[in-house]
Amino acid sequence: MPPIPPPRDDGYTATTDVPLYWCRYGDPARPALHVLHGGPGASHDYLLPQLLSLATLGDGFSLVFHDQRGGGRSRTDAPAPITVATHVADCAAVRRELGIDAAPIAGYSWGALLALHVAVAARAGAHGLVPPPWLLLVSPAPSLPDDRARFDAEFQRRQASPTIAGLRTALAESGLRERDPAAYRQRAFELSVAGYFADPVRAHDLTPFRVVGKVQQSTWASVDGAALVAALPGLGVPAAVVHGDADPIPLDSAQRTAAALGTTCTVLADCGHVPYVEAPAALHAALDRFVRSRSA
Repeated sequence: MPPIPPPRDDGYTATTDVPLYWCRYGDPARPALHVLHGGPGASHDYLLPQLLSLATLGDGFSLVFHDQRGGGRSRTDAPAPITVATHVADCAAVRRELGIDAAPIAGYSWGALLALHVAVAARAGAHGLVPPPWLLLVSPAPSLPDDRARFDAEFQRRQASPTIAGLRTALAESGLRERDPAAYRQRAFELSVAGYFADPVRAHDLTPFRVVGKVQQSTWASVDGAALVAALPGLGVPAAVVHGDADPIPLDSAQRTAAALGTTCTVLADCGHVPYVEAPAALHAALDRFVRSRSA
């Protein structure tokens, strides 16, 4: 697995009731790009090192990540449920405290959905948010319950496939558990998410992560997908939407999101839910075209 380089700087927020971990990669003199990880209930580091390539889009960016409340280094034992509103307010505080109020946002999976919620809240003037100048939405998670149910069913079907079963058997019989426990855990993790890939054999070089179940559940329970979809046509924020044609998240969900935003969805061929591993060159080219078009 490629090593993850240390950030240029990092720390914890002082303006949120729960300290939130943040980090910056790249030259802070360059414009910031705020990157929102998926989950919910996960952490930013599973996007690394591959998505550090976002720093080379256009004329270059510094990348700012934060672990969303309840996951990664932003864990909390506070009893209050963590909701979409919590995450939006936290994003506002992070952007304000780090001086990136007007930065564009790149969101992956659930992070793409969160980016849309942030943009909608900014348009309504909530939390003092400044509307982001543009959005990069990579493999966006579905906002509507029916689409999420379709995703869940498809992912479970793939995880039960003969191909993944064969890979699990090969791992169990390899003796790797005894020879190299760390490598065994790494491979076991990769097989646990192999159903996200167009071809499960490509599930490699992944940074393991953990999703905090209660955060995931409370966040999804708070998503009003119909209200979000209804707000998108008047959002007025340019966006690039990129989705794999073999993503277990339904492609038509991403296409409907793009249409509501007044744009088109760039479809990556033979690619599942992890384009930064499966199709990095095609992903970068699609995002770079959009970023350069905004600069022009």
